[in-house]
Amino acid sequence: MKNALPRILSRSEHTISRRLLNPNAVKALYRLNDNGFTAYLVGGCVRDLLLGREPKDFDIATSATPNQVKRLFRNCRLVGRRFRLAHLHFNDGIIEVATFRANAAESTGEDEGEAATPLENHRHPQVLRDEEGMILRDNLFGSPEEDAWRRDFTVNALCYNIADFSLIDYVGGLDDLQRGVIRTIGDPWQRFTEDPVRMIRAIRFAAIQGFTIEKNSWQALVELAPTIGRAAPARLYEELLKLFLSGEGERTYQLLRNCGLFTYLLPSLASWLSAEHEGFPHVWLGKALEWTDQQVADGVTISPPLLMALLCGQYLSEEAERLRGRKESFQPAMDRATATLLEELAPVVLIPNRIVVQMRDILASSHRLRTIPGRRAQAVVVRPNFGDTLQYLRFRSSVEPEDDRIVSWWERLAAAQPVPTTTHAAPATDDQPRRQRRPRRRRKPHAPVIATPEGGLSHEHPPPGR
Repeated sequence: MKNALPRILSRSEHTISRRLLNPNAVKALYRLNDNGFTAYLVGGCVRDLLLGREPKDFDIATSATPNQVKRLFRNCRLVGRRFRLAHLHFNDGIIEVATFRANAAESTGEDEGEAATPLENHRHPQVLRDEEGMILRDNLFGSPEEDAWRRDFTVNALCYNIADFSLIDYVGGLDDLQRGVIRTIGDPWQRFTEDPVRMIRAIRFAAIQGFTIEKNSWQALVELAPTIGRAAPARLYEELLKLFLSGEGERTYQLLRNCGLFTYLLPSLASWLSAEHEGFPHVWLGKALEWTDQQVADGVTISPPLLMALLCGQYLSEEAERLRGRKESFQPAMDRATATLLEELAPVVLIPNRIVVQMRDILASSHRLRTIPGRRAQAVVVRPNFGDTLQYLRFRSSVEPEDDRIVSWWERLAAAQPVPTTTHAAPATDDQPRRQRRPRRRRKPHAPVIATPEGGLSHEHPPPGR
């Protein structure tokens, strides 16, 4: 119940220690407190610390407004219009500081599209929604309790108070964390309508943490899955990277298909997966994500272009064969298939052009590399995307064992390839002292050219006084 007293755990009752916190976040918390502001660590970092995981980010919520934070920190930059934030820039990262927010639906009774008082030094309304209820701007400041109740899930609404090292739970997040449950705060239909990306976040948290999604939250997610396209396409692309590069991509993929989100995020791939190829179901995508998860677990970096090639590779190859003319080479048909897929995805998931170019290069190169030795094999090895292409072939060899021979051949060639030299001079080291530069010889100035009495020219200096 919202009116119930918060649950507060003293330092001896929880496992979070200052030694586990980001030093920059600790400095920021103390400076805010020393200047009379309330400041808590909030969100995923508190959740991860309680689960014994290392947080990726440390976020702060405070009673100070963005402009007040900016006056306190010289390294502060204010960002965002929909959600005004302060970013504190340090040499080794950024600490995000947000002002405590209030729930717009429970504000002063004014129209939901505009708050009662203007945002500090800002002419836009503090809270703005579209006709369907999605939040377009949310800068209505409130109390710590109001801020907790307007967050997405209970396990993400826990607060760590640097003033007395206590843990504060306003919404029952500690119980859900212990039970392994993802539960929306308040009405799940309203929460997912306010921000459709919360549906993807629910899937990601459930997959990464191994949690289950609470029954009502799951039902709302299934019913509202068709509305995911209302989110910004560029934002959905970034969320897909988080989903499939989390180390739990295959489990995420299964959850997305079960709730229907996959169909609305990647409709072409969903239709392809529902059909059989030569009497067999498509298993490429699931195996690609299993392979990706193993690479992430082994500490191998999977680039976004390689991920997109893994997700779409077999689909595009089959489409290219279907579109290919009788006398046409493979690559033009692949280019047309890629362009068609991206055109269909763009209204929902907008893949940046530079990623598209690299993905096409990986797929085209992998097709050429299957011809051994091919033309100019040595030149292929030094191409910028050769490493990703070889990774793509390594995955193919796990699905199609006959490609093992191809991968081994190119790996041997790459190992024998000399490291390319650079035309720039290498910097001097302690063992190799910097070569002393010979001073340039200064030329003597030429004497001015003057006219002679006979009408000719002379380099001699004129006599003094002339």
